[in-house]
Amino acid sequence: MTTSHPKHSAKGYAERVIAGDRRALSRLISWAENGNAKFPEALEALYSSIGGAWRVGITGPPGAGKSTLVNELAHALRREEREVGILAVDPSSPFTGGALLGDRIRMDELTGDKHVFIRSMASRKSHGGMARAGVDACDVMDAYGMDRILIETVGVGQAEYDVMGACDTVVVVMCPGAGDGVQAMKAGILEVADVLVVNKSDMAGAERLADDLSEAVHTRAIRNDEWAGKNGEAWTVPVVLASAGRAQGIDKVLEAITAHRAMLESCGESGLEDARRKKRVAQVRRVIDEELGARIWNTDELGARLEKALAAGATAYGVAAEVVDDLLQGAALKTRSKDS
Repeated sequence: MTTSHPKHSAKGYAERVIAGDRRALSRLISWAENGNAKFPEALEALYSSIGGAWRVGITGPPGAGKSTLVNELAHALRREEREVGILAVDPSSPFTGGALLGDRIRMDELTGDKHVFIRSMASRKSHGGMARAGVDACDVMDAYGMDRILIETVGVGQAEYDVMGACDTVVVVMCPGAGDGVQAMKAGILEVADVLVVNKSDMAGAERLADDLSEAVHTRAIRNDEWAGKNGEAWTVPVVLASAGRAQGIDKVLEAITAHRAMLESCGESGLEDARRKKRVAQVRRVIDEELGARIWNTDELGARLEKALAAGATAYGVAAEVVDDLLQGAALKTRSKDS
């Protein structure tokens, strides 16, 4: 029998999320985004309910039509009677930390559907296209019962590697006329792709871009060594033509996403389970980095020590190495005292 907790406690909110309470869902995502100290306890209570959602990242350069594609994919998934969560990450102002959150404005027609949950999130200090709390928000939506979670990242071009740590399938969206196709093929962003979409396919140059990308996929064997299907065949990244603004080719994009999922699931332990385990390791590292940073710099003593060492002529690297050594030695002493 499930133990009932006060509804405004961390565990109480977790229970409400699992029961399908949208207000609790929004509250816990806000806790994650704002670094509320109660969020880890809530996430702990949700953990056994996480893992049912398929997380699809939609990324690519600015102007490629990511928001429109997400909107159309959500409509298509609703026709399949899926529960859909959407996380739209918008760029933050470098001055206020706020964001326009324009993607939510574009998806306004979906907001009346009780089977769709849309959350906009400012990227804040993240430079990898994902908000810091993006993975946490997806975990909460997953526990709520979403079948599919669509994550649209900030359009920052070649730097969007964080999306790999949040998603099961990464869709990279490009469009003709947005730059040199050869330069695009050199961009590291292509290496994160599980599916490539050439959007705005009604524009001149779309077929050429698709051909160039197909050739790049073939010659560079993008990520072929990472996955192997049950027949021993590596995953070949498909290039799909679509025009999201005209609702054309959306079914083909969904077919490619579904095929990627089927490939991962066919691999068993070495496929989906392994991929998700690696993503959790990356999440642990991120949390450790944040916790250490917060604890280390939350003292005036360390700042004074750094200033004194630098004033005495020490280099930045020398001071940093000394601080790290002291921290590690302190951790080792603490571990030994616990063991004795």
